[in-house]
Amino acid sequence: DVQLQASGGGLVQTGGSLRLSCVASGFTFDDYAYGWFRQAPGKEREGVSCIRSSDGSTYCADSVEDRFIISSDNAKNTVYLQMNALKPEDTAVYYCHAVLVRVDYWGQGTLVTVSS
Repeated sequence: DVQLQASGGGLVQTGGSLRLSCVASGFTFDDYAYGWFRQAPGKEREGVSCIRSSDGSTYCADSVEDRFIISSDNAKNTVYLQMNALKPEDTAVYYCHAVLVRVDYWGQGTLVTVSS
């Protein structure tokens, strides 16, 4: 079975850090590109602007580059999102996403709550 198992969410104070993990199974990890999305209460799902390409390269947009880092461990079929200096507006359910051309998979989400 195809699975993307996300974990690592929780309650953290403003300025704190969390590392989210996403374990992939049921498909060839290296073939896919990965990204993180989030959905805040009452809002639409949005990209976190960090991706791990199928060639292993990683990128985070300027808007989060100084706070978020995406990485992967191919041996563990796992993609990580290190989140630092968290803000209350980062509160959301975070989802990992795997894509290869027109095939994509979503994880079940992990809740991140940042208290002020």
